[in-house]
Amino acid sequence: MTAAVTPGREVVLETDRLLLRPWRVAEAVIQRELWTERDPRVPPHRRIDADGHPTVAELEDSIRTDHPSSIGLLAVERKAARDVIGYCGLIDGGRESPREPELAFELLRRSWRQGYATEASWAVLDWARLSGYERLWATVWDWNTASRRVLTKVRFTETERKEVDPTHGTTLLLTRRL
Repeated sequence: MTAAVTPGREVVLETDRLLLRPWRVAEAVIQRELWTERDPRVPPHRRIDADGHPTVAELEDSIRTDHPSSIGLLAVERKAARDVIGYCGLIDGGRESPREPELAFELLRRSWRQGYATEASWAVLDWARLSGYERLWATVWDWNTASRRVLTKVRFTETERKEVDPTHGTTLLLTRRL
């Protein structure tokens, strides 16, 4: 994995097959596709609502106003195909401390089961370690076995903490020392 921070403090990570970089406005359609593919068990505020929000235009505005920083969700681009297939990065999970952000990833269904989420996660973990983070968190629904497998592969371990939601499922809290 190689990492670079561009003048605006934009993080760019590269693996053998992937480039993780800031989102471009034209890629709002990919973000919208991610929203449309979400499992119906995902809470409504993370899915397209009855009025069709967020729209592509709203997602474009979000990309335009997102200020580059050392924490955020990076577009995952396949280098060979030059297409964006989802995101991976760090978010302020608000779990324990600002120095312990949360790993997050989501890929389009057509790119599942090819190791991209694991590869992107390793790149983010390597970058986080080089940036001085000592521990990361992750949350995952108990029913999301694919994401749980990815988190296991990148050596996250489940904690005793769980958030039970009878409608959407139990959210598991995992952690990893870097």
